[in-house]
Amino acid sequence: MNKEMLESVHARVLAQLGPCDILVNGAGGNQARANTSKEYFEMGDIEADVATFFDMEYKGVQGVLDLNFLGGFLTCQVFAKDMVGREGCNIINISSASAARPLTRIPVYSGAVAALSNFTQWLAVHFAKAGIRVNAIAPGFFVTRQNESLLYEEDGKPAARTAKVLAATPMGRFGKPEELGGALMFLLNNEAAGFITGIILPVDGGLSAYSGV
Repeated sequence: MNKEMLESVHARVLAQLGPCDILVNGAGGNQARANTSKEYFEMGDIEADVATFFDMEYKGVQGVLDLNFLGGFLTCQVFAKDMVGREGCNIINISSASAARPLTRIPVYSGAVAALSNFTQWLAVHFAKAGIRVNAIAPGFFVTRQNESLLYEEDGKPAARTAKVLAATPMGRFGKPEELGGALMFLLNNEAAGFITGIILPVDGGLSAYSGV
């Protein structure tokens, strides 16, 4: 989120490894100050000890927007300069399944990754004649150290939200890290995916295709 720092890193990469061929923007995340604690607003919530839409803090909102959208935007600005006019270069942005359909309780994160997906499509068109393909991956639910405590109780039993997640995922399970890796390697393969640019590839077990009925 700091362009001067990114330019410093870019200079080191250029000196040690040469010009950038592949850029994967994987930094992202959320924070509680930009969330609500309930799915639905009820009239008594303002007086109750729950976080509502009206309680979301500006700095928390700004932080989530900056991390998930501005971070990718600035990194593309800095590193894509190496790619212009060089065939076979690739930018991959890591978006989220919540970009296409916002998940409950996390409106700011959903909005930020939606902006990143939209920007991916814009950038793909902008660089289409400059030798750069730009795509994104939209993961569904994967168990990571970051979200494990949200998906499972301390005794290892699935949390209430986990049941809802799996019920909305037709394949009925969480994704595996290697399944994201496979999608990434496909999009980076200039022979297999050389005519693909501007797509947001869901890796979500069918979550984005399921209407719930």
